[in-house]
This record gives sequence, C-alpha cells and structure tokens, in this order.
Amino acid sequence: MPATTVRPLTILCLASYEKGAEFMRECKRHGCRVLLVTVKALEHAPWPRDVIDDIFFMIDMYRRDDVIAGISYLARTEQIDRIVALDDYDVEFAALLREHLRVAGMGDTTARYFRDKLAMRSKAQSGGILVPHFVPAINNTALAEFMQRVSPPWVLKPRSEASSVGIQKINGANELWPALDRLGDRRSFYLLEKYVAGSVYHVDSIISETEIVFSAVHQYGKPPMDVAHGGGVFTTRTLERDSPDLPALLSLNTALINTMGCVRGVTHTEFIKGTADGKFYFLETASRVGGANIVEMVEAATGLNLWREWAKIEIGGEDAAYTLPARREDYAGILISLARQEWPDTSAYTDAEIVWRLSKQYHVGLIVASPDHSRVSELLAKYMARITTDFSTSMPSPEKPTS
Repeated sequence: MPATTVRPLTILCLASYEKGAEFMRECKRHGCRVLLVTVKALEHAPWPRDVIDDIFFMIDMYRRDDVIAGISYLARTEQIDRIVALDDYDVEFAALLREHLRVAGMGDTTARYFRDKLAMRSKAQSGGILVPHFVPAINNTALAEFMQRVSPPWVLKPRSEASSVGIQKINGANELWPALDRLGDRRSFYLLEKYVAGSVYHVDSIISETEIVFSAVHQYGKPPMDVAHGGGVFTTRTLERDSPDLPALLSLNTALINTMGCVRGVTHTEFIKGTADGKFYFLETASRVGGANIVEMVEAATGLNLWREWAKIEIGGEDAAYTLPARREDYAGILISLARQEWPDTSAYTDAEIVWRLSKQYHVGLIVASPDHSRVSELLAKYMARITTDFSTSMPSPEKPTS
C-alpha cells in the first residue's frame, strides 16, 4: 500500500502594517506553507521573503468585498488551513474570512470582543469586571444622562482604533457636542468614557485551549494616552514579582480571558489602577501581541518570544498539545521616543544591561534587562533623562494609525 503524503499546513497571514516576521519564520520552521496578504504600499518593506511562499498585494485592505473576492479566488488553488491577523486592524477581517471560508479559528462574535471597545467593555462588565463608566456615542438622551451622572473629564474613544489613536479628552458638554458634530455619521463608531487617572498595567498572555499557560505583567511609566497626546518618552517595565498588585492583575486577566471566550493564541490586555480609589479597571484587550516592541521586552525578561509561541499554537490547533518552553524570571524595561535625528546614534549608551536597540527612522529606543528589578528601574530613569535631552521631539497625536 503506497505511503500517504502529508500535506503541509498553509498559513495565510494578513498584515496592514509591517510586523510578524518571527511568526512567519516559526511557521516555516515547522514546515508550513506561508502566504502573506498586505497592502501595495508595503511591497518593498523588509518582509522575511526567504520564508514566505507567496505575497499578495492589495490596494486597500479595508475594501472588504474586494479582499474577500481575492482570497476566495486564491482558495480555489490553495487549501488554506489557518488565517492569522498579524495586526490589530486585521482581527475582525480575519474572523470574517474564517467564517466565509469555514476555516478554524476565532469567529466574528468573539473577534469583536477583542477589537470593538464598546463590545469588550459590555462583555467585561457582564462578567463582573470593573470598567470605567461608559456610554455609546449614539443616543443624545443617553449621552446627556451620562454627563449628568458622571463628572468630567471624559474621553471620546473610537471603538475600533488601536492604542491611543483618535482619542479625545473632553472636559464638559460644551466640548462634547461640537466634537460629536465634527464626527458626523461616524459618531456611532465612538464611545464616551469616564477618564480615570492612575497607573496603567499590561498583561501579555499565551492561551492554549482556553487555558492561560503564560502571563507577563508590566507597568507603563506614563500612561500611553498621556505620551501620545502630551509627548515624552514611552516606557514600560516588568512588575516586581513580590508586588501585591501582581496576583490581583493575574486574577483579573484570567477572569477577563474566560469571559471573552478566547480559545487559543496570544492576548495583550490593559488595566488601570485608579488613583482615587485604588481599584483596578479594565481598559482594553487585543488578540495579538503588544505593540511598541513589547514582544522584544518580554523575551528579554523571560526568554520567550510571543510571535514564535503564537505560531506554534496556531499550527497545532486543537489537535496538538502545546508545551510552554522554560522561562526565565528576569526583569526588563523599554524606552521609545520620537527623535529629532533621522537615524539616532545610541553608541554612547554603553551599559551592559542594554540588550536591544531600535532601528527606525526618527525613533530612538532601548531595552534593558537584569535579574535585579531596581537596576532596571535605575537605568530607565537615567536613560529617560538622557534620551529627552539627546534625541526627543514630539508631534500631534495621529487621528489615524501610522505604523
């Protein structure tokens, strides 16, 4: 009897922005066929072409009917086994394609909990998780009632943007109504939320068959929204492992992931500890790796690369047991800033704990790592002052994503 030939898995990656190279490399290491769909504007980006079997360029990834037609045509000759969104902006569309082509993975409903800020807040609240007071920016009466009940300041947030893009701080009704008028027919894609001052944390997790098998907890320096709107150096660092906040955040993260119904993959979730009451509130979650080179920082502290581990889980699916590699328990921190120079030179920064340097036009960034949390904190403080003097500049927060 002739031997049966096992067909390699075909992984279709969607990427509106250049990222996920290590994910694709890991897929290729496991013998997968890797296909990439991205935008024409990124045709000459430094994709890992040595591991990509074919690349398809779309003029606009947001013209959904065109992309559905194109991917469906591709599926006539390619047996697509997995569809993966490498960027936050592709999460809902990847789910739509899975539903359309009947490919295994996260479907439309669950994807909205990891993409739509209104859906994720409503779902978290239904699971008993604290969220800042919020209201959809739809009904005038509901908005007026909210403003009477909840004192300003508030934030007007796009429901489906990433990070702090498009967020406006609102100090009263006299600012809100003109802001809504400017949005016009787009206002139903926004929500209004109580601004909570406090410390912001992020939990980056690996999930295998609904079980959280890995979590790393970090604390931002200035909240990302404050950096985006007020400028300065973006920082985040590993939370001390004897911090009383650590078990609370891990417990909240578990409750949230269970409520959202994530089966497998990676997540990046943010919580804020309110200055006024000391309580933790859920801010947002995403079924992807964290941006701002958080992947490299997590790897510096633990030895685990989230892109690689995500690829292993996607490849294995529900039929293969996932084993988490051994992890280190070091500490790491990252600093990133816009720079005045096109290619900043950080060669004068020479401490042995520097394990990574950012190479990006008009940006400067470093990752430091050490078994000692206080050493990481000391270096971040020192480098924040130096980077501010040597390189930093600022520009208005974008209304649309830039990277």
